[in-house]
Amino acid sequence: MAELVKSVSAIVLLLVLSRFAGAQTKPSTVKKYTLKVEKSYVHDRNAYTQGLFFYGDGFYESTGQWGESSFRRVSLPTGDVLSVTSFSNDVFIEGSCVLGGYLFILTWTSHKCYMYELSSMTKVAEFHNPREGWGLTTDGTSLITSDGSSQLFFMNPASFTQLRSVNVTMNGQEVRYLNELEYIDGKVWANVYTEDYIVIINPATGAVEGKIDCQGLLPQTLRTRKTDVLNGIAYNPVDGGIYLTGKYWPRLYKVSLVER
Repeated sequence: MAELVKSVSAIVLLLVLSRFAGAQTKPSTVKKYTLKVEKSYVHDRNAYTQGLFFYGDGFYESTGQWGESSFRRVSLPTGDVLSVTSFSNDVFIEGSCVLGGYLFILTWTSHKCYMYELSSMTKVAEFHNPREGWGLTTDGTSLITSDGSSQLFFMNPASFTQLRSVNVTMNGQEVRYLNELEYIDGKVWANVYTEDYIVIINPATGAVEGKIDCQGLLPQTLRTRKTDVLNGIAYNPVDGGIYLTGKYWPRLYKVSLVER
C-alpha cells in the first residue's frame, strides 16, 4: 500500500509540474495593430531622425550622421527649424529626451550621454555610457536606453549609472535592434531598426504586448534614393496624439491605432 501511495503521489506531482511549466512557457498574447493617418505634416528630408518628442509647448528632434548631427526645436505645423544646436563632425548623435527640464542626448559610438539645461541649451554634464547609444526616453523617474540589442536599460539621471535592465521578448523570442524609444501610457514603444513595425513593451517584464504594422506609412511616391528607415516616435500629452516619421523622410504623420 505504501508503494502504491508513493506512485500515485509521484504521478500527481508530475501532472502539477507539467501544467505549471506549460503555464509558464505559454506565450503572452500580442495585440496587433495597423495605422490610421490622422494628419500629415512637412518634415525636413535632410533630417536623419534619431530622437523625437514633445516637451512643454515645444516639439524637438535630434538628428544623426557624421557632420550632420544636431538637436533642434521644430514648428509642428510647418516643419520649420526654429532653433538648432549643431555638433562637431566627430560626434554622431542618437536618441534624446527631457527629464525635469534637462535634456539628455546619447552619442552612438563615443559612449557619452550629454546633459543640457533645455531652456538655455547650456551643457551641465557629460556622462560615460558603457554601451553604444541608440534610443532614449524617460518614464518620469529613470532614463530608458537601448543599444541595438534586445535589452532596455534603466539609468539614474543624476549619474547615468544602471538601475536595472529587461530583456525584450515577443512570443518567447528576443526582439533585437531596439532603436528609437518613447514612453506612452506606462509602456515603452520601440522602433525595430530596419523593420516597418513598432513594438509596445511592458517595462516591468520586457514582454511585447503589442505590434504595430507601419508598412506603407510613407508612400512610394514620396521616396527617393536617400529615404531611409522608419524611425521616430513622439507622444503629445496635450492631445494624446502619436506622431511617426523616419530618417530623411519628407513627412511626419499623426496617427491612431486600429486593432486587427
